[in-house]
Amino acid sequence: MGDSARGNTFKLGFGLMRLPRNDDGSIDLPQVCRMADRFLEAGGTYFDTAYVYGSGDSERALKAAVVDRYPRDAYTVATKLCAWQQCHDEQSAKQQFYTSLERTGAGYFDYYLLHALQRSNYRKYDEYRLWDFVKDQKAKGLIRHCGFSFHGDPELLEELLSAHPETEFVQLQINYADWENPGVASRRNWEICAAHGKPVVIMEPVKGGILADPISAVKEALSSVDPDASCASWAIRYAASLEGILMVLSGMSNLAQMEDNLSYMKEFRPLDQNEQLAIRRAQELLDADRAIPCTGCRYCTEGCPKSIPIPDIFKVLNRRKGSPEFRTIREYSIVTQGKGKAGDCVQCGQCEAACPQQLPIPRLLESAKALERNP
Repeated sequence: MGDSARGNTFKLGFGLMRLPRNDDGSIDLPQVCRMADRFLEAGGTYFDTAYVYGSGDSERALKAAVVDRYPRDAYTVATKLCAWQQCHDEQSAKQQFYTSLERTGAGYFDYYLLHALQRSNYRKYDEYRLWDFVKDQKAKGLIRHCGFSFHGDPELLEELLSAHPETEFVQLQINYADWENPGVASRRNWEICAAHGKPVVIMEPVKGGILADPISAVKEALSSVDPDASCASWAIRYAASLEGILMVLSGMSNLAQMEDNLSYMKEFRPLDQNEQLAIRRAQELLDADRAIPCTGCRYCTEGCPKSIPIPDIFKVLNRRKGSPEFRTIREYSIVTQGKGKAGDCVQCGQCEAACPQQLPIPRLLESAKALERNP
């Protein structure tokens, strides 16, 4: 990767996976425009989207909020090709690239990624000859830098980087909660990228919002060191303090989150020794907690034959520890209204194969069956 990419000192990237939405489910485009304006004014340039985000709404929002309103050299675009969702063969997989070009109107992609590689799907990228396809598009000037996002084990990451030295960067899930989590292997995967000389783009630094509103014990541990800092700021600064980081993505959902992130990332300061100690205490407290570590990415729901709203059910279960029983049952009834319930699960396993967190989803759904009664 060129020096211009490595030398970017503004390390906050605008993740477009969890954009603000109106009551009818459509994206709140005026607010996205204001968020993009503030991001660019502060010195940000990196916008991250994907073909599968919001069934294309994310890429279209990028076009409306950024591409149609700013000169092409004012921003950089990252998007992704997913070989295991919304395609069924080599042709339909490759078509995602051209559709993304049309949706975004970007002309070319500064960063293009093969999306969410893990044990359950990585062979699809070989089967559909997508590694060579991406190299061809780069040779044509339609891609500036190529990489992949990764949700697998360290052994697979080592295998992929050895087989594909043309990879210029890797996008990894890294946050302080998952640093030593064997199901995510943040630390080990980061070390492997470093050994191969590959810069890292960090996704899920706030773990899908979990670390923006963690358990009360973690909040107390962090606020005792800096009562004015948001919990999200601790998580993002932790990620950005690591070596070899190209960008830290934040999936901001409203203007307030954008303003908070810019307040500490515009002039970034790495965590000092006392702050690192506070993070270690937070890690210990999270390890002792038994909440379901679902990030709400919703990859699991894409092919569920019973249309079970799995992330919403897990959110209810996590709230159950501090909520009266009747309220939990009512919340469960609301999130499953008109959809599948936990008891409808047929144990097909597609959700577990798609889960970036490696969660045993069918087994976890068993614990929600007790809520399937009238409040």
